[in-house]
Amino acid sequence: MKMSAGFFLLAAGLAAARPADPAALVILAADQHSAYERTAQVVAMVDGLRAANPGVPLAVLIDGDTLEYGNVVARRSGGAIDFAMLAALARRAPTVLNLGNHEPEFFDLAETVHRAQAAGVSVISDITDRATGRPFAPASTVLHLGRVDAVVAGLATDHLGTYRAAIRASLAIPEPVGWAKANLPAVLAASAAPIVMSHAGLAADRAILPSVPEGTLYAGAHDHLRFVQPFGRTVYVHSGSWNQFLSLAWLDRDETGKWRWTVEQVPVEATAPGDPEIARLIDATRARYQEAADRAVVGHASAARTSDEAGRFAARALAAAAGAEAAFIGNTTLGSGLPAGAITRSDFDGCVRFDGGICTAEIDGARLQRLLQAANQGPATPFAERHGEFCYAAGPAAIDPGAHYRIATTDWGARNSAAYFGAPAIEWHEQPALRLKSVVAAALAGP
Repeated sequence: MKMSAGFFLLAAGLAAARPADPAALVILAADQHSAYERTAQVVAMVDGLRAANPGVPLAVLIDGDTLEYGNVVARRSGGAIDFAMLAALARRAPTVLNLGNHEPEFFDLAETVHRAQAAGVSVISDITDRATGRPFAPASTVLHLGRVDAVVAGLATDHLGTYRAAIRASLAIPEPVGWAKANLPAVLAASAAPIVMSHAGLAADRAILPSVPEGTLYAGAHDHLRFVQPFGRTVYVHSGSWNQFLSLAWLDRDETGKWRWTVEQVPVEATAPGDPEIARLIDATRARYQEAADRAVVGHASAARTSDEAGRFAARALAAAAGAEAAFIGNTTLGSGLPAGAITRSDFDGCVRFDGGICTAEIDGARLQRLLQAANQGPATPFAERHGEFCYAAGPAAIDPGAHYRIATTDWGARNSAAYFGAPAIEWHEQPALRLKSVVAAALAGP
């Protein structure tokens, strides 16, 4: 197999972190959202990890949201690239998909599950068909990882508003904390290496974690976070979003002979070689489904921006356009980063996923300080300060706690003000002349 020098440097870097004699390797991904800039690279990295670890049993676990309605190529092709990715992964290793809220982007959930299973993937979920009461997929499965059989259980977010409107009425989704406490202990008890795949979000996971067996690999998703947090032998991990990182969970025994997971996170470089078959499919599908308007240039950037950098850029643009001292945008409103050079409409829509109106309000400086301190979270944010989704924000460096400041957010942020901004309630005022996508596009098109 021909691999890039960059991959071998990466593999050499992994050697220090991986156990000396791993019993298995589980590759975790989540919240991929049809991120075709790195889809072929993800498949190539799985090939590279197999080659670098001969004889080590390997599996791939995807914790929901493989599809993205806002990607016009994905939407017009019915997710052809994403289902091809699932099939490519399943040919290489046992692959499990836990259903997220974006799986039924293009089909009803039963059809989505059928297509994923036809690709060779094991689908798990706690979602049931409201009309029949039957589950769309089993709630758990068993992974055979060499010397170990790992039970993998999956649960979804019950926030129906995050699912496509047309399919909400067909879904019956249990409240995740109650379901997990009632079911996970028995489901996981027989496994020496239990695994939970949760697309319920961090707030629910906090309440669930104490009820899982010691030594569980607990993969979270939905909030587009990235971090690794150990709790004794249990490890809680979020793998980021938009195919920008993979989490590698190595299984071995600790000094007492008990199974344990060691988790590290590695970047997926958009410039790295991708799997040729998937890369050709991406090129062909884009050529078929992208229209001239999708390829139109809407702005330029002197350097590429990560998702976090693009989010903070969007917040600065919003503050300037709204005449506000500070601005806040929910992190999942933003998706991928932005490339260097010309930015097309497709690039832009992948970054600013949702459009919406703009609202402003006035708050005191003490509250603004608290909101800014809780914003712009990253992998190093202490776990105690994490509450799930956060805001990308821009604000002044110096704040007078007793002064009043004008702040801006999206209509989504205003409608969900308690979740993003806490109490007491903020009195938001809509600014009819402003829309989020227009504001950010104007900033990209400017000098």
